[in-house]
Amino acid sequence: MIAASALAVSMTAGSPVSAQTPPERSHLEEVVDAAIKPLMERDKIPGIAVAIVVGGKQFVFNYGLASKENGQKVTDATLFEVGSISKTFTATLAAYGQVRGAFSLSDRAGQRLPALAGSSLENASLLDLATYTAGGLPLQFPDEVTDDAKMLAYYKAWHPAYAPGTHRLYSNPSIGLFGYLAAQAMGKPFDDLMQAELLPLLGLSNTYVRVPQERMADYAWGNSKNNKPIRVSPGPMDAEAYGIKTTAADLIRFVEANMNGSRLDESLQRAIAATQTGYYKIGVMQQGLGWEMYGYPTTLERLLAGNSAKMALEPHQAHKLVPPQPARRDMLFNKTGSTSGFGGYVAYVPARGIGIVILANKNYPIPDRIKAAWQIMTALDGPIKPAPKP
Repeated sequence: MIAASALAVSMTAGSPVSAQTPPERSHLEEVVDAAIKPLMERDKIPGIAVAIVVGGKQFVFNYGLASKENGQKVTDATLFEVGSISKTFTATLAAYGQVRGAFSLSDRAGQRLPALAGSSLENASLLDLATYTAGGLPLQFPDEVTDDAKMLAYYKAWHPAYAPGTHRLYSNPSIGLFGYLAAQAMGKPFDDLMQAELLPLLGLSNTYVRVPQERMADYAWGNSKNNKPIRVSPGPMDAEAYGIKTTAADLIRFVEANMNGSRLDESLQRAIAATQTGYYKIGVMQQGLGWEMYGYPTTLERLLAGNSAKMALEPHQAHKLVPPQPARRDMLFNKTGSTSGFGGYVAYVPARGIGIVILANKNYPIPDRIKAAWQIMTALDGPIKPAPKP
């Protein structure tokens, strides 16, 4: 591992930028270029958009092609699939419903969906589902689960490997069901609540669950492992778990709302605080609603461990935080996201006023995303002293 101080000196152009005052765009562009151009070449990424908020000012930098087939360049209007970064939107929508009294995180799944009566999920709480601690629901549905009827049958027949609240296993079916049940409690379909209510409240006019026809020309083409153009296909709980398409500029607005939501509706401010609350401690990180958090300053090593394949694919003991850890500004919040043809990463530190979005039209290695973001954020915040071991 490269130490943070070495990273700041050897991998960035010029001296560190103060996170408290907006830098000159030209200086920041040098910093971003130094991280992104080698990344694109090494991982053969056609196009990337990077958005940064620092000192209360937003910047967007575009690289390469949104479509290799027609040569269309990445612009501020380019829409990317963000994969599991969508879970932070799902969590925000659900938390908004909770704040407004539609349900409680302690409600049981069987209360919200009577069809689950008698199943192993009947007594799982919505918090269990939201934090992947319902007992070991898998990363994905089995291939044979292709519609709502088969999805419900799967949930009813599923049997846990662990007692609820004891182990975390990252899972689309888990948080997908959380989003679905929250929407049921709020009285409208999930897609409608997201598109017509939450996204306008956040001021995000270029973010979609389903990309409208008039924006399809801005929708980037992803690139598959076989180097073919690809976009995400519909599937069970796709909207709730991995369905958001957005621009880097809109996503950094969402990040800024999470760092400083003082201009937002008061209920939405409380909802964001709920997503940033630590409910479980898993290894080096805290699990919030959607967001995964680390005490700041942290280290690159810890971010890589917390976002590793081992963390995503294997069960881990979950230590419930009682009471839950209230939202804190001196934390680093992050989330990765991938579809077959796209890869993204978001990270921000409210106390330092810095945040970054990296969106690409290729599913490239997650460690490479984190290292690039770390390189840029280190340049924004100066050399970061290693945090004490937890």
